[in-house]
Amino acid sequence: MTPPSHSSTELPTSKLTVDEFLAWAEGQPGRYELYCGAVYALAPVRAGHAKVKFAVQTELRRAIAAAGRQCHMLPNGMTVRVDKDIAHEPDALVYFGPEVPRDVVEIPDPRIVVEGLSPSTRQMDASAKLSGYFQIPSVQHYLIVDPAGQPTLHHQRQADGKILTSIVGSGNLKLDPPGDDVDVSVFFS
Repeated sequence: MTPPSHSSTELPTSKLTVDEFLAWAEGQPGRYELYCGAVYALAPVRAGHAKVKFAVQTELRRAIAAAGRQCHMLPNGMTVRVDKDIAHEPDALVYFGPEVPRDVVEIPDPRIVVEGLSPSTRQMDASAKLSGYFQIPSVQHYLIVDPAGQPTLHHQRQADGKILTSIVGSGNLKLDPPGDDVDVSVFFS
């Protein structure tokens, strides 16, 4: 993975830990991720990707409200620490418990993580992020949504620790836990 050339911000050349990365990123324009200690600028979001992300985020909020659970959806921009030198910014996430303070930039215990595919991240979303997100004990569901309208990939942690993958083209998807019913069809409407 090479850093995109669109960034005018000089990226650190030394390897960083997540804590060092978060301190560095705090004052930088743009969005970044950390992978194996290297900082990568995130590519600009295309309109189709933005539309699908918003639809996913809206549907997750609706499902949470309908279920009446004490969990919260946050859109892209929040950091999820995978390892000491790996941190991602999913397109949406859901966490349990009380709301986090407004100045928090990292969510340590997401239950649901969503990534929308883009040309620059497609390979990473389906490989390194898939295995990385499930290193986090709290993660129960990882959705990979393709803005091109291809079926959504739903990866779910099973009780025995195995990951079950489903291909969902339309209709309701039960995200249990927490028990939310999400209508995948609205992701692309």
